[in-house]
Amino acid sequence: MSGNNKLVLVGKVTGAFGVKGELRIAAYTESPLALINFRTLLKENGELAITLVSGRSFKGGVIARAKDVETKTDADRLRGIKLFAPRSALPPTEEDEFYLTDLIGLPVETADGTALGKVKAVQNFGAGDILEIDGGVGAKGLYLPFTREVVPVVDIAGGRIVADPPNEVSDKD
Repeated sequence: MSGNNKLVLVGKVTGAFGVKGELRIAAYTESPLALINFRTLLKENGELAITLVSGRSFKGGVIARAKDVETKTDADRLRGIKLFAPRSALPPTEEDEFYLTDLIGLPVETADGTALGKVKAVQNFGAGDILEIDGGVGAKGLYLPFTREVVPVVDIAGGRIVADPPNEVSDKD
């Protein structure tokens, strides 16, 4: 998928809530109830995951009812499913804001114009976001801490990222 057709991870089913088929969903959106507004949530491959019909806030996520999920067993089968929404369904960003998915595929260069590669993914292993840079065929990629110090320029409109890699940047192996 490209452009506004990209899928964005917005939540994950963490299990059943009660015995009547309600789902506990961890929300990765600014407002957890935004998940209900999407209604149709997809799997990573673009197939239908669930269709939400109602929900309420609950500890950083939502308790939701989904179409065709009527029992605790139905809800338990969905545990662990990551939920995605099309990028085009998300609210527009303000100036100097972006969604992490907008970074995927952007070229990364140093301030003097030296190409470092393209953003392959944005990872977070618990200590903050990290840009995974693919160096291209035969070139080593690298991981860059996604901080203002290391990545001072993110120019979505211009289609580029400027980075100032620290001396101890870790190579991907």
